[in-house]
Amino acid sequence: MTRGRRENRQQPRNPHGLSSAPVTVLLVTSSNWPTGEPGADVLDRTLAGRGLEARWVCWDDASVDWAAADLVAVRSPWDYMGRPEEFLAWAREVDRTAPLLNGADVFTWNLDKIYLTGLGDVPVVPTRDAVDLAQLRAGVAEFGTAVVKPRVGAGGAGVLVVDDPEDPRLGQEIQDHPELPAARGPWIVQPLVESVRSEGETSVFVLGGRAISQVDKLPGGDEVRVHEHFGGASAAVPLREEAAGLAVRAMAAVGDLLGHPLDYGRVDAMRLADGTLVVSELEVTEPGLYLDVLPDNADAFTDLVEARLARS
Repeated sequence: MTRGRRENRQQPRNPHGLSSAPVTVLLVTSSNWPTGEPGADVLDRTLAGRGLEARWVCWDDASVDWAAADLVAVRSPWDYMGRPEEFLAWAREVDRTAPLLNGADVFTWNLDKIYLTGLGDVPVVPTRDAVDLAQLRAGVAEFGTAVVKPRVGAGGAGVLVVDDPEDPRLGQEIQDHPELPAARGPWIVQPLVESVRSEGETSVFVLGGRAISQVDKLPGGDEVRVHEHFGGASAAVPLREEAAGLAVRAMAAVGDLLGHPLDYGRVDAMRLADGTLVVSELEVTEPGLYLDVLPDNADAFTDLVEARLARS
């Protein structure tokens, strides 16, 4: 944000604590999601109803003037996993010129799933690093039935369930869905959490440090992946104290680790065989808001936007 724009904001305030002048919020997406994430129309209407000028732009569109934005929110740039270093370079540049929710340092930390090994006393699915085939095989041998994931990946791309350390798929580049990038190493190896097939995975949305909503997700058929493009289904459920507490604790731990609180994120969790609810993933780069399932998330996200604008 430029000095001139800061000075221009010293005007009469509206009831939400913002300037009476229009505010430009750039919602970041990708060319294959040009109008935003599923349910984006709900967010569009909510932002407009609060008097906020917002538009969807592609992160790699060279014509966008990021420095002219009052706030940039990364929402659905889901092609970036094919170009992670380019995406991070873009985020670092935007972070230097405009307020960016969460920020490039958060994205850099979150891009590599090895972060699961550095969350201190927050309970997580046991996770082993594997940079080569020998370590992959060792991880599978340790867990018996294991889930192998690329350390840099999204959308369930390249996830394998393996019970044989000599499985020929180990270490291969995998492209198991046409809309996702090919999965490459290095990898993480985790035990298969059997409850994913019965209880599923739960996701809690944390905005401004507060748990606001929850969805439960179940895989379809013989899958362990809960993503819709692999046959999974999501349902809104009442916010449960156990899951909410874990999510807030996990988000606070990341804030402590990186030296500043996070604006928003989604915390995914599963239940181990001993009954412990543990973090399976932290989505703090571009966590879908599930607006088609939880339309009220649009109000909570708009509250966050207004609060961040007021601080700016």
